[in-house]
Amino acid sequence: MTGLSLVATIAFLAGMTDAVGLMLTGNFVSFMTGNTTRAAIAVGTGDFGHAAVLFAAIFTFIGGNALGIVIAHLAARRAFVVLACVGLLLAIAAGVTEPGLVLVQFYLVVLAMGMVNATVEHIEGLPIGLTYVTGALSRFGRGIGRFLLGDRDFAWTVQIVPWSGMISGAVCGAILANSLGAGALWLVSAMAFSLALATLFIPRPLQRRFNQRLMIASSMARRAK
Repeated sequence: MTGLSLVATIAFLAGMTDAVGLMLTGNFVSFMTGNTTRAAIAVGTGDFGHAAVLFAAIFTFIGGNALGIVIAHLAARRAFVVLACVGLLLAIAAGVTEPGLVLVQFYLVVLAMGMVNATVEHIEGLPIGLTYVTGALSRFGRGIGRFLLGDRDFAWTVQIVPWSGMISGAVCGAILANSLGAGALWLVSAMAFSLALATLFIPRPLQRRFNQRLMIASSMARRAK
């Protein structure tokens, strides 16, 4: 239950950030499927400047995921350190107020959203997405299909958790961005720091169960030595 609560809260943070980022910059900060399609359309219509911005965002998102995994692997308190770094990046982005630096603000938020995916990768071996829900909805739908065929394993129902967190967070983010503009990023940053502090109360043995693939990879590497 602790893991699902953490996933829901981080997905809420991601949804809030995505809504604020989209309303401030006009581009997605975590929905790279959408950015990929829009970049392709920009190339097809000759808008190469916008295409370059979106492709750079995709590479920044990938880099954020990679950086998050490296930081998580080196940290004793994985969730705390990753979320604290996310909060710091969002705070820096909130402090970028010059109109001419809007792309810098955009890429900082994209980097943060890539990094946050390293906080929780699995819940009891089940893959969980934090900043994107297409995969979660797909797994949820396939679970319904298997249920209709007689399978009574209900593990797939957890996939609705990140979707619920993201949509509720996006609603709050839209309200904040509409009311506060760029100032909404300060609140998003504060939430990331608060969530980071909250993870300190989660026992380490329990946190290890959220990231089984990394643990398995590390174990195999030790055995190879």
